[in-house]
Amino acid sequence: MRVADLGPITWPPTPIRTERLVLRAPEARDRAAFIELLASPEVGTYLGGPRPRDELEREMPEVPGHRPGHFVVDLNGAMIGQVTLRRAAGQRGTGEAELGYLFLPEAWGFGYAAEACAAALGWLADELPGEAVVLFTQTANARSMRLAAKLGFTEVERFEAWDAEQWFGMRSPVAPSG
Repeated sequence: MRVADLGPITWPPTPIRTERLVLRAPEARDRAAFIELLASPEVGTYLGGPRPRDELEREMPEVPGHRPGHFVVDLNGAMIGQVTLRRAAGQRGTGEAELGYLFLPEAWGFGYAAEACAAALGWLADELPGEAVVLFTQTANARSMRLAAKLGFTEVERFEAWDAEQWFGMRSPVAPSG
């Protein structure tokens, strides 16, 4: 199967286990957490605002986010966030894999996003060796800017969009050892 046009890789993969987390395909039991995530004013701060809860309740499928490249981040059996990998698209879409992530506010500040994103990037590097990865975030989102740096993304450019300064970074592929 082609993962959001990332290439011919198996989806869903075997769950990815880290020291504290499991990255897995979405399941029906995650629906309430997806609604909470997308309706959260804190999460929506740099994404154009939260989505109306009643709209999410009506429109959210039974298994939300069930598509290739979309991982649920699970802590002790409960969804605390999501990590996505897909081809970068839009005006600055360069064709590289794009990393995205959202976490529930109660999961902020514990290093879960760094741990989950590093695991997803490791999985992608194993599946598609040599693949560069890009990331977009608002410069005002200090947490996301720190995470991008911690994950090894370097600035390519800044630009204005959606009434805010945006940051576009790239993480070069790790050269295979040999």
